[in-house]
Amino acid sequence: MNIDWAALGSVFGVSLVTTVALVGLFTLGIVGLAKRDAGGEAGEAATGGGAAVARSAGAYLCFALCAAAVAYGIYLIVA
Repeated sequence: MNIDWAALGSVFGVSLVTTVALVGLFTLGIVGLAKRDAGGEAGEAATGGGAAVARSAGAYLCFALCAAAVAYGIYLIVA
């Protein structure tokens, strides 16, 4: 049995970087939603509500990017 160590190392590196990036994106989404909820009405009154909308949009964008990456991974496995 012959193992191509270079290919194995590159697969390991790409999967490690992708995993860290997806976990980071998901974490940013959760933090964005948590800060929006923690601000409450007082936070929205002080900022005019624009910051809460921006946080929500950013959080949903992070979640959409995570879903797109997972869908692309499933596509690569199936195809």
